[in-house]
Amino acid sequence: MTSLSAFLSGAITAGFVIASLFFFSFWRRTRDSLFAAFGAAFLLLAANQALITLAGIPEEHRSWIYLLRLAAFALLIVAIIRKNVGGNPFRR
Repeated sequence: MTSLSAFLSGAITAGFVIASLFFFSFWRRTRDSLFAAFGAAFLLLAANQALITLAGIPEEHRSWIYLLRLAAFALLIVAIIRKNVGGNPFRR
């Protein structure tokens, strides 16, 4: 892995962590579980990116680390569905 790709991977990881902190700050204020789910998903994406870089995995789609990304997107889908299906039935 070149130093440029390692640097960019670190920048992407830092961006995921910052986005996670952003969503957790909203969750702390509102206690809305959707914000907590987004924060957790971005932490999983940050861990995924960091592990790919630190382990030096050239093809991530053939690795078990890909399951972290899958878990992050599954968490987002479940949280969005839960937010849209649940709620007040009298509110239209």
